Amino acid sequence: MPVRRRLSTFTGFGYDKGKPLPVCALWVLVEPILRSVVIPSSLRVRALRAFGAEIGTGVLLRHDVRIHWPWKLRIGNDCWIGVGAWLLNLEPISIGDDVCISQGVLLCTGSHQADNPAFEFDNAPIRVEDGAWIAARATVLRGVTVGCDSVVGATALVVKDVEPGARVVAPRAEVRFA
Repeated sequence: MPVRRRLSTFTGFGYDKGKPLPVCALWVLVEPILRSVVIPSSLRVRALRAFGAEIGTGVLLRHDVRIHWPWKLRIGNDCWIGVGAWLLNLEPISIGDDVCISQGVLLCTGSHQADNPAFEFDNAPIRVEDGAWIAARATVLRGVTVGCDSVVGATALVVKDVEPGARVVAPRAEVRFA
């Protein structure tokens, strides 16, 4: 039998933002400014480090990249994060070395308990290992590890671990003409 959600009973039980409210509020004010096309990647990286992100050398962080909580982010060396990527890291996101996160990618560590009337959180970290490529507009959901040197194709939806060296592609739509 389906569970009726009672959203008024949601408490957020067990979720920890990781920093005090004033730090979270300051990030919410700074983050939109950093997304501007006129802000250089090097300044974005420095600001993220100032807020607690661990970021290696040679990282290219394009404009319009959204990062929920920088203190829950680790990016290795020589990574590219493409325009419009969204790292929704309610829980930690760890990105290895030589990783390409392409345009419009969503890495989402958050979810909800579908069978819980209060719709409480069901969050889990995401790990992207060395040499992986997550192509344009792909989505990787909570609890997933994207293995070393793997490829997640454009628009793919990833809900379980990707083996090292594997390729995951979105299903192709069949086009029929009358």
